[in-house]
Amino acid sequence: MIAPAGSTGPTGTWTSRLPGGTPIRRRPKAIIVGAGIGGLAAAGALLRVGVDVEIHERASELRAAGSALSLTANARVALRSLGIDLDVERRGQVYSDLHFRTATGRPIRTVRFAHLGDRVGAQNVAIHRAELQRALLEAAGGPPIRLGATARRFHHHGGGVRVEFDDGTSADGDLLIGADGFGSAVRQQLVGPERPREPGYVCWLATVAYRHPRVRDGYAAHYWGRGQRFGLVHLGGDHVYWWGTRNMPPEAARGWHGGRDEILRAYAGWADEVVATVAATAETALISVPARDRPALRRWGTGPVTLLGDAAHPMLPSLGQGAAMAIEDAVVLARSLAGATDLSDALRSYEAARRDRTRRMIRQAHSLSRIEQLASPAGDLARRAYLRWLPARLVDRRNLADLTFPDVAPAGLR
Repeated sequence: MIAPAGSTGPTGTWTSRLPGGTPIRRRPKAIIVGAGIGGLAAAGALLRVGVDVEIHERASELRAAGSALSLTANARVALRSLGIDLDVERRGQVYSDLHFRTATGRPIRTVRFAHLGDRVGAQNVAIHRAELQRALLEAAGGPPIRLGATARRFHHHGGGVRVEFDDGTSADGDLLIGADGFGSAVRQQLVGPERPREPGYVCWLATVAYRHPRVRDGYAAHYWGRGQRFGLVHLGGDHVYWWGTRNMPPEAARGWHGGRDEILRAYAGWADEVVATVAATAETALISVPARDRPALRRWGTGPVTLLGDAAHPMLPSLGQGAAMAIEDAVVLARSLAGATDLSDALRSYEAARRDRTRRMIRQAHSLSRIEQLASPAGDLARRAYLRWLPARLVDRRNLADLTFPDVAPAGLR
């Protein structure tokens, strides 16, 4: 076996030595555990900077888990900084505004995003996970992916790392990127057993071929009730994406096995477009997940091993930034590794560059979630009043901070 000697050249090639001592040059190789949004984004980004990749995914088939998501401007700008354009406006639907409404549909406030998108260089897009997955695979040029590979443990060897899988196989590389989601096996080995934070509500999600007359092109709205919410987003054509939340004990949220009729009862009396969209949803399209996150980690990795996306910083969905943070991770990781003279040091630089921003996002999403799920009449009234009267310049300032990829300043600030 060729053991890496531990240095890279300016073009990203890795210096190794044959048993006789003859130096050779080759590209470093990253083992990526997880073929979700973060893992695929990492593959495409790393290949752009001269790092070979090999992806191992525990699922037996490569299909998008979940429904749809918001691909926010910061993620798009981050990818473009590496020359990657996913053409998501063709694959999804730009939403220029976000409407906040009461449960019965009365307007609370509309938050404008188009002018912020103009400043940062991209617009927010609603897109189905399957479409985003296809776009990332195309951008990476069809990287090697092994399915049905459940990571069990890793260990360092020489200057690299070996990953062992449940089926008895193993994979060797110069780097290991744990992009294996909330229940990450790589994270568990790095930090030990953990208990998630569970605020006590369930999240329902679905995509449906249905358009209510009130759902215009590019429509995106959040409906706020007491202890429950509903989101309705146009995905393009006749398809919409919806999600709903409802307060319940954590154990009930984890084990929810109800169906469409129970969800319809939960939203009885809500706006007609809410009720009609749920009624048009097939039982098989419903997805249920418990709300949960984890506190920010102080350390993401060791030696040639690091974490990315939900494996590093799972957050509640209130900001709609989960996918974007994983994509930002991938871009910063690639930039840190480009031409690195020490791969482990490059990983620590990546982690340092991402720690403050992701910590702030975790904290911000957690705090916002508590406000959004308020169930008391007084809390609901105060929440609506606050949102209605908050000065627009403060709303824009907060959103601009989230939508700005840190390495690319928005127009007017460059």
